Amino acid sequence: MLNRASLFACDFAKVAYCPVKMRLVRTSVCLFVWGFICWGAQCTAVDGKYVPTWESLDSRPLPKWYDDAKVGIFIHWGVYAVPSYGSEWFWINWKGSNATEYVQFMNNNYKPGFTYQDFASDFTAELFNATEWADLFVRSGARYVVLTSKHHEGYTLWPSKHTFGWNSMDVGPHRDIVGELAGAVRATGQLTFGVYYSLFEWFNRLYTHDRDLAFLHREYVDGKVWPELKELINNYRPEVLWSDGDWEAPDGYWKAREFFTWLYNDSPVRDTIVTNDRWGMGTLCLHGDFHTCSDRYNPGVLQKHKWENAMTIDRKSWGHRANARLEDFVTTDELIGEIATTVSCGGNILINVGPTKAGTIDPIFAERLVDMGRWLKVNGDAIYKSQPWDYQNDTLTGSVWYTTAKGSSRRDSSFRTIYAIVLDYPYKTNSVRLGAFSNQVTKIVQITMLGFNTTLKWKPTDDGILVEFPSKNEIDRLKLHHAWTLKITLSSRWPLNG
Repeated sequence: MLNRASLFACDFAKVAYCPVKMRLVRTSVCLFVWGFICWGAQCTAVDGKYVPTWESLDSRPLPKWYDDAKVGIFIHWGVYAVPSYGSEWFWINWKGSNATEYVQFMNNNYKPGFTYQDFASDFTAELFNATEWADLFVRSGARYVVLTSKHHEGYTLWPSKHTFGWNSMDVGPHRDIVGELAGAVRATGQLTFGVYYSLFEWFNRLYTHDRDLAFLHREYVDGKVWPELKELINNYRPEVLWSDGDWEAPDGYWKAREFFTWLYNDSPVRDTIVTNDRWGMGTLCLHGDFHTCSDRYNPGVLQKHKWENAMTIDRKSWGHRANARLEDFVTTDELIGEIATTVSCGGNILINVGPTKAGTIDPIFAERLVDMGRWLKVNGDAIYKSQPWDYQNDTLTGSVWYTTAKGSSRRDSSFRTIYAIVLDYPYKTNSVRLGAFSNQVTKIVQITMLGFNTTLKWKPTDDGILVEFPSKNEIDRLKLHHAWTLKITLSSRWPLNG
């Protein structure tokens, strides 16, 4: 009998070579891999393990912690924080496309012959304090943190054994940024740690060589990507792996399915890690524990699969840029609106900040995060551990978005709790019309506002209900700002589909 190590995949349309009997077998598909068996489109996992097919990998249940968390912090930090101009794509804009704006910036501010690598020595991070960052993220109300361990420039924020001379230990701050932040984040007891990792690198010669050969060779993947990904997983044990930089090559080149199989079966974070959908052409919005589909993805309608809205407070850049203007930053009202609309439609939101080269987070980012935290402290019941309701957006008042408490939709529940997040204050009438309850008026037990202890007055109308807000003076006295959440309690036997 052949041992597991000797078994290998054979996946051909009509003729497959199956090593179990060492002979050709005519079948639709014959696939023997590491103790797994697949026939046709049906895959069976021996001992409950996943096999390297998208059908099998996509069947993995989403870890509960991620769906409950809802709100995360994204951090784009790297050598691009040194020029701090344009965006984190500075290098490729300057040397790849030779964009006039970037060429002129370099000519005006740096001596001839200055290279992008020369920026690294000024990436000092002398004011970086991982504990202070983690404390800010706790105050923001976020539940997880994702750090760019390596962006498209290839510079790693940990002492990678496979990126000699181009990592944060060898050049720049001479510190293990990933390790420090991972420790500080976990020490809070309130945050989960994750990493972003760019698969490709703009100017890595191994990668460009593979690309020149139409990705028929995998020197870059075998010698760089896989070793670094496993190094990150084994050494830092992130519970989010956020892949990017995949779009030039198919998932087969990146060996994505094989990597997922190891990640879900044998890695030290196999039970808790979540991954996104950026693992090669044809995977975006199709595969992975959660879908991102595009940057700043917010469809405004309920999605069938778990998804994430990765957005940035600076509208024009993910990395720090000194040339940003005040109007370039998302306002607190806009940020709260993104949270409400995202969570209502079943998504998580990942909110990005770009630190300075010294390792500080600009006050405007911190202010937005602290404002968000104050709002979540009052309205968090409508966000954390919530789930989408039958309606996402109200039928009469478009600025109202709904969520419901998990478990309250069970048929054996005595009550059902619906949250209506009102994004625009009704200054003219001090009341809000809700059409989603037009056929269920008799089921309403009471209506309150989060942060306000008194039951609100309401009445039925021809097309729904009219809810009276507390006085504006009282709302201002209680410092209820940005968005206002109505908690609507319904009696049991509420029809699940309205």
